[in-house]
Amino acid sequence: MVRPTDAAAFRASRRFAATPFGRVAYVDRGAGDVALFLHGAPLNGFQWRGAIDRLSSRRRCIAPDFMGLGYSEVPEHQSLAASAQVGMLAALLDSLGVSQVDVVASDSGGAVAQLFLVRYPERVRTLLLTNCDTEPNSPPPKVQPAIDLARAGALADATAQWLVDKALARSTFGAAVFKDPSRFEDETIEYYAAPLVSTPLRRAQYHAFHLALAPNPLAGIEAHLLRSEVPVRIVWGESDDIFSPEDAHYLDRTFPRSRGIRFVPGAKLFFQEEFPDVIAEEAERLWRGT
Repeated sequence: MVRPTDAAAFRASRRFAATPFGRVAYVDRGAGDVALFLHGAPLNGFQWRGAIDRLSSRRRCIAPDFMGLGYSEVPEHQSLAASAQVGMLAALLDSLGVSQVDVVASDSGGAVAQLFLVRYPERVRTLLLTNCDTEPNSPPPKVQPAIDLARAGALADATAQWLVDKALARSTFGAAVFKDPSRFEDETIEYYAAPLVSTPLRRAQYHAFHLALAPNPLAGIEAHLLRSEVPVRIVWGESDDIFSPEDAHYLDRTFPRSRGIRFVPGAKLFFQEEFPDVIAEEAERLWRGT
């Protein structure tokens, strides 16, 4: 039985790397070849705690927080677009002396992962994609209300409500992205939401992150993915209505070295938190095959 990492332990293990993009928050656990975990929005690296608990005996697991989300600290005028996030990741890895990684990614982090693969193909050993953006579906229609709230300057206020009404967080966001929203615990809500609304700058950057999701950051990427030589495994929450099974099939058709799809019954967008054993099992299988 793996003893789960709670929010206090994850917070205690947080580090910061000084980069040209700002101070990037990350967790770094284990030794050996590096696995890089890329989270979704509005989450942070804490999303991957269960997978890291299970995989840090086999890989050096690094989970950064994207600029504009989580606990990374970036300057006021820093771009938060997906292309800038790619540059930030490269700078972070350079600062840590890491040349090559196995990437595990979710949601908007999956979009960044695809762009990272195109810009730095030599740095990616393998790619495990869970429910995430694809060129034909980025940003997905169900994210548009969050973008609209960000444009109106109201998204941070809506998210701040989670901190005073955890039941609201579970019945709205939790119900949309978890099979069992009751498992969206109070400490998890605090860990995700608190940094996003902690200062006027962080609120503005939270909005800017969402505004940068459009126009489509993956426009034109398909031709590059069709030439990729990187082994890819796709693990998909079958009940997600934000990124449908068709998105998984698209990725499977597009990557020449796809190892196929595993659909997780009943799972939604952020199933990685509820089913970390699935992530660990599929990651190990992918890594063994390379």
